Amino acid sequence: MIRRAFLVGLLTLALPAHAQSVKLQAHEIDALLSGNTAIGKWDGASYRQYFDADGTTIYAQQGARSARGEWRIDAEKDEYQSIWPRDADWEGWFVMEWAGTFYWVSKKTPPTPFELVEGEQLVNR
Repeated sequence: MIRRAFLVGLLTLALPAHAQSVKLQAHEIDALLSGNTAIGKWDGASYRQYFDADGTTIYAQQGARSARGEWRIDAEKDEYQSIWPRDADWEGWFVMEWAGTFYWVSKKTPPTPFELVEGEQLVNR
């Protein structure tokens, strides 16, 4: 509950009178993701991804087998990073917020919006 209050306060400060894009810092990304589930669309397919505080992550798409990987925050780059079983290297993403919506941002893909729900919610309830 304290983390949620911190996040709400943080987002309130990050939203001036006119909405602008804000790149989250490492500690903000950690507070946002840790113990929560992101929901969005990736390449047109709906997904849910849970970020456990222990550094494991589970990516689930309807009709497909879930994947388990690892995640971390790079404090020097202010980015979320993940690695999956068949990956050779960690891949990094900035997390941006604009007008109340969060986005995954990388050099390889356009900004991709996602919502965040509290706790592990890999199954649509």
